[in-house]
Amino acid sequence: MVDDFQNMFVFSISAVEVVANVLIALLCGLIIALLYKYTYKGLNYSASFTISLILLTMITAIVIMVIGNNLARAFGMVGAMSIIRFRTAVKDASDIMFIFFALSIGLAAGVKLYAIAIFGTFIVGGVYLVLTKFSFALPQSREFLLQVIANSDNIPDDPFSSAFKTYCRKNKLVNVKTIGDKSRETMEFSYYINLKDESFGKKLVSEIKGIPGVQSVNLFFDED
Repeated sequence: MVDDFQNMFVFSISAVEVVANVLIALLCGLIIALLYKYTYKGLNYSASFTISLILLTMITAIVIMVIGNNLARAFGMVGAMSIIRFRTAVKDASDIMFIFFALSIGLAAGVKLYAIAIFGTFIVGGVYLVLTKFSFALPQSREFLLQVIANSDNIPDDPFSSAFKTYCRKNKLVNVKTIGDKSRETMEFSYYINLKDESFGKKLVSEIKGIPGVQSVNLFFDED
């Protein structure tokens, strides 16, 4: 009983095991990072975040090896980690998922559960890849934001209805505001639209640009 209690504060690991754990974490981290890079479809891709996923997996494995089964080290590590302040906002839910993915695989590699680390990486990564490939969570028709800036003096009444009927399933005016000074007053129109086909985006923008009085047209979308 006393020996069991004392073993809680003793942890030994060989150099070969350290290298093996870190290499497995590196391999799995590379796969996770490549998966993130391949599946990312947003507008703010960060190369540093992709590299951080690799290092996070390796660092987690090292932290677990440092702690081992030593309670004093575990409490000391918690205190040390509490000093860190994470100030970078994570905007995409998938980024949070990848962070936890890297952490969990690093934990498995750090305690020498290589089968869980490797197969877990491939199984979770494969499921995510399939769901992304078949757009599992996306609606059948994406919603776009159309922004049009036009001269208020030259713009005709209901100027965009013809283009909307041709290229859009539905449209909704969400905002109209006046910008500029009184000598050169312009109007900014904002619409939510659903295109009949996403390839119609360029044609819609081109046709609206040809309307008298239109100064600029912007079409935005947010890939979730």
